[in-house]
Amino acid sequence: MIATTELFTPAYLETQRLLHAEPRGYGGKGDKWAPAVRVLVDRYGATSVLDYGCGQGSLLTALRLEPMPGVRLAEYDPAIAAKAARPSFADLVVCTDVLEHVEPDCLPAVLRHLGELARKAIFLVVATRPSNKTLTDGRNAHLILENDTWWETVVREGTGFAHVLPGPPSPLKKPSREWVAVLKP
Repeated sequence: MIATTELFTPAYLETQRLLHAEPRGYGGKGDKWAPAVRVLVDRYGATSVLDYGCGQGSLLTALRLEPMPGVRLAEYDPAIAAKAARPSFADLVVCTDVLEHVEPDCLPAVLRHLGELARKAIFLVVATRPSNKTLTDGRNAHLILENDTWWETVVREGTGFAHVLPGPPSPLKKPSREWVAVLKP
């Protein structure tokens, strides 16, 4: 049984550490969202951005190519030792290609955590299709496969953010395979 306050179990954290350590690009594609994050920083007057579940850190690497004066950038990923310290709040919390990887029993705690960390908005991208990667135990790396309607209901209730707005356009060739949204209090 998983405690309702756990963001992950120790065994699953170790599985994620192993995946991130492999040279297969796991957690390394967040940079494609940098233009959208810049728009959201401007739209909401954000002075801080937290990449929650940042993986290899490609989003912040891309954002730093064109500095945003006065905007604090931070990363959190419990599966990467250098990024595993519990994060502090941010005006804009970015969580791309993360929630579908969360253990189902831990999802309420993760959503609550996102809601506690975000001051102005949460930018979410959630894959609604199976991953092309598998876990060491043979399961698909996307542990939660649900449609847009399910995700909208769950994140609204879980984060406490009442307003769910359509997110920026997806840069993917098949954007119908992910749910993109911005949550506001």
